[in-house]
Order: sequence, then C-alpha cells, then structure tokens
Amino acid sequence: MITRRQLFAGSASLGLLGALAACGGDDSDSGTDGIAKELRLGFFPNLTHATALVGVKEGLFTKSLGSQTKLTTQQFNAGPAAVEQIFAEALDATYVGPNPTVNAFVKSKGKIVRVIAGAASGGVAFVVKKGITEATLKGKRIGTPQLGNTQDVALRYWLKEKGLTATKEGGGDVKIQPQENAQILEKFTAGQLDGAWVPEPWVSRLLAAGGEVLIDERDLWPNKRFVITNLIVRTEFLEKYPKTVKALLQGHVAANDAIKSDAAGSQQAVSDQIGKLTGKPLKLDLIKKAWPTLEFLNDPIASSLTAGAQHAEEVGLLDKVDLKGLYDLKLLNEVLKEKGETSVTQP
Repeated sequence: MITRRQLFAGSASLGLLGALAACGGDDSDSGTDGIAKELRLGFFPNLTHATALVGVKEGLFTKSLGSQTKLTTQQFNAGPAAVEQIFAEALDATYVGPNPTVNAFVKSKGKIVRVIAGAASGGVAFVVKKGITEATLKGKRIGTPQLGNTQDVALRYWLKEKGLTATKEGGGDVKIQPQENAQILEKFTAGQLDGAWVPEPWVSRLLAAGGEVLIDERDLWPNKRFVITNLIVRTEFLEKYPKTVKALLQGHVAANDAIKSDAAGSQQAVSDQIGKLTGKPLKLDLIKKAWPTLEFLNDPIASSLTAGAQHAEEVGLLDKVDLKGLYDLKLLNEVLKEKGETSVTQP
C-alpha cells in the first residue's frame, strides 16, 4: 500500500485532509447551471507553467470565465503541496507535474482528479558544479524541489539506471536533498549543494550561478517530448461545473495560442509574473535562452506520464498502478474544435 509519506512529504494525515475536505469550499464554488461562483486555480512560478503565468497576466482566464465566476489563484513550489490542497478541497484545479498527478489519482482510487489538458513539455535539466561528471557523482549532494515530485522521481530513476543508490532519507551513493527551488539556488551558490534536477527558470538561475548542464531531460525521452506540466481538476468540480471547466480550458488554449503567436510578449509576461510572485524577477535574457527547451501544448502526452509512473514504481515511491480513467479530454476537444484546432487523442 502506498504510504502518505511517499506521496506527500510532510503532508497532513489522511484524517486531517478528510476534515479539511468536510469544511472546504462549501460556499465558494456554489453556483447554478454548471457555472461556479469561484474557480480556485493553482500553478508554480516556473517557466514550465508559462501557460498559467501568461493566462493570468494577460487576463485570459478572467475573460473566458466571465463575470459569473471569480478567479482566485494560489502559487506552489512543487506538485505534492498543490495536490494536498486538491485533496482538502481548498483548490479546484491546478497546473502540476505528472508524478503528483499519478499519486493523487492512485491515492484516491481514481476518484479525486482528472487530467483535462496538457501544458508543457521539456524545460528540465540536471545542473551540476563545473567539473562534475557521471563518474564523479558518488558522495555528491543533489537538490530536487520535493520528495516524490516529478523532478525528484526523474533523478532517482536516472541514478538507478546508472547503478547509483539514493534513499528517501538522503542516504546512499548520492545524497538527494529535497527542498524549495529558491533554497536550492541559495545552497548551490553557497557551495552547500553540488547540483540539482530542476525545472526552468531554476535551470537558468543555476547556470547563471556557475553551474553547467549534465543532463538535458529531453534527451532521455522519445522524440525529446515528455509531459512536465498538465492541468488537473477535482472530479467533483468537473462534474458539477462543466461550463466553468470549459471556460477555464478556453483560457488555457488561448494562453497557449498567445505563447505561440507572440513569443516576445509571452516571455515578458512570464518575467513579470515570476517577479511578482517570487520577488526575484527573472531576467529576459535568461528566459530567452531557456525558451527553446520548452514546448507549450494542449496534448498531455499521456504515454510519458505512464512511463513516469513506472519510473516512480521502480524507485520505490509508488506501487503498481492502473491509470484507466485518469484523462477526461472531452471538454478540451470541444474547445479545440470550436477554434478550428487539432483535437487531442483520448488515452
């Protein structure tokens, strides 16, 4: 059986989450005719969440939701923390990585969440101090955003394939130290970490602090494409407020269209939002360097999520899972059809 510790490091007990769920969102999302009065949306201040950052900054979600639904946003550092809020019914939808998505689906026995769209592929790398190679990783201290998050699993699986051990407690050949991205940067700069497996913009920030890329994660996947961010929603919210979820997806698709049609404007929007959310603006030149490593798309690339789940199983962070029912792309395809865009295959 999957333990709570494996799924949500440092999270509250299931009983506490149940208690939170009992009192969460009673009135905030009550509406009529499939339209909620409020939509609570989560995302991260990362380049891999540019769809959300652009959508919020340019008012695309607010426009698509209309006057009947208030948009409330909340930022997170890593997926497990966002999923905790989904479980507590304190969040209705969130942009999140594939492994926390799988964890949430499995822990709730397929009941709590649904993937309703993809958002981004790529934009992740293993950055190390100059001079460190695969052959010299033993004894090194490596950061990840959070135990069990997408990058944490990717690092542990890669190390396993290289014949290196890494325990959940921070032991083994390579000492993995999960912590917030901002702390990773501080400790790397101070010489207290030897590297980190992180998403953008933290890759660029570590490079600016003197690091170098040991592994570009795109090189580990077929066609260099893998889901790094998708959009999930609480199943109950989806069933109760399909019109609001469709409106959210209209904003989502509009944001991805804006990113494709106006890269420069989108880069500026991302820079502005990251600065607003973290207090540390990301320089445009760093964003421009990182941009080519990312692809923003509506397809959730389900095959890579399935592979990621298998990787989590192999490193002991997940039991064998059945992901049937995880995806519900009906509303996304309705939106794409109305815009004359290519539909996404339902897994």
